[in-house]
Amino acid sequence: MNATSSDLASQAAVSALYQDLLAAWNKHSASEYAELFDENGSVVGFDGSIMDGRSEIEGELSRIFADHETGRYVGKIRSVRLLSADTVLLHAVAGVIPAGQKELNPALNTIQSLVAVQGKAGWRIAHYHNTPAQFHGRPELSDALTEELRWLQ
Repeated sequence: MNATSSDLASQAAVSALYQDLLAAWNKHSASEYAELFDENGSVVGFDGSIMDGRSEIEGELSRIFADHETGRYVGKIRSVRLLSADTVLLHAVAGVIPAGQKELNPALNTIQSLVAVQGKAGWRIAHYHNTPAQFHGRPELSDALTEELRWLQ
């Protein structure tokens, strides 16, 4: 099935939304990060923590940014797929360059998924899931992902 210009525009908008999410994290801007979410959006964080609603997302990230030196994400979109005219699923991989360092820490590589919905305010994130890319018992997969992400530094 051929994608329409509307489909391609939606995929591009959600790809940009993902890049904005990483940029907001890298700027340590809890407010910019949270603004990318639907009012009732949710996050499953790297450590398994759950944040529900834009207000909780902003509050928790404000605390994290105040209390921790967070690293800088580099991410690569693997796929963007329309689920309906107003819902898009994005899959990505990402790595983290820890604060004060210049190289990725392979232990912090992640697999990410994002569900975006289009509403009156445009495209917003309904759900974002960020899980460690541990690849238990398969170190070659971890090494390959780290090498792939190094090109994005």
